Amino acid sequence: MIRAEAHGRVNLMGEHTDYNLGLVLPTPIPQRTVVQLEPRADDTIRIRARGFGEVSYRLGAEKPAHDWSDYAKACTATLQSSGVGLRGFDAEVTSDVPVGAGVSSSAAFLVALLRAIRDAFALQFDDTTLALLAQRAEVEFVGARVGIMDQLAASRGHLGEALLIDTADLSVDRVELPLSIALVVIDSGVRHAHAGGGYNTRRAECEEAARALGLPSLRNVRDLDALERLPPLLARRVRHVVSENERVQEAAAALSGGDVGRLGQLFDASHASQRDDFDVSIPEVDALAAALRHAGALGARLTGGGFGGSVVAVAALGTEREVAKAARLAYERQSGRKASVILPPP
Repeated sequence: MIRAEAHGRVNLMGEHTDYNLGLVLPTPIPQRTVVQLEPRADDTIRIRARGFGEVSYRLGAEKPAHDWSDYAKACTATLQSSGVGLRGFDAEVTSDVPVGAGVSSSAAFLVALLRAIRDAFALQFDDTTLALLAQRAEVEFVGARVGIMDQLAASRGHLGEALLIDTADLSVDRVELPLSIALVVIDSGVRHAHAGGGYNTRRAECEEAARALGLPSLRNVRDLDALERLPPLLARRVRHVVSENERVQEAAAALSGGDVGRLGQLFDASHASQRDDFDVSIPEVDALAAALRHAGALGARLTGGGFGGSVVAVAALGTEREVAKAARLAYERQSGRKASVILPPP
């Protein structure tokens, strides 16, 4: 029996920058997906995911069902199309990574399953290649045009550190989280999905803006005066991406220097940019971010793809549980929705 796991993540800074070949700063969270896998002698795949159900299919016969099983099928289909020889297997999947909360439940599932398959069949690829396979699986089979951040965070991250990732060359610098700060993550209770809807629309808008500017990606924007040539909506999208890349670098420096106050300011600026320029926030998420600030957080921002999901906040060490409880209760009273505290863990 092979056992493999992958953690969810919270992105500290760098929203919608990864598919623009920009910078991101994710950190793993304690919640994780665990896969236990036993190879078979035939070509049957049988996977049971606790809380979701069971799926059985034959290698080479993967067809989308538009449910959780697509992520399993995506792994085996992608490996086969890459020329990897597989046999069947039985697998059991358990996870406490919240689904649809913006903390990369899908990437954790894909990376954990691919890692288990790699180990079970002695496949020869490293964790960066594994992340690229997971991304390809989600893009090509599931239909979510995701970047590479979530998969790299799941495959290469360690608790207690952030990863400063340059998605242009996949280089990773590890940034230790200072002991003086605490993170609070609260799920707004508003679900989101990457496969379709606003997320894919934002990516298409960024690609359109890059083409209009004659650039390979928005990472290459150097002169903001050039935005005057764009329609107002596309100019706002570009302004977010450019300013967010700058905030990633500043946030990494603030973490390295233990500057909690500056990190909080950057969180607030990022949220405003996502709300006003990138249009991925919603009233409930704005209310949750405001509740966290009112409860004593030093800064709060939407994390994840947007249109729901979670808010991450930075707080002084020792205040995080009080901040999380007060913010959750205030948000629930105001919104009428049930919120869940992801960090600090129970």
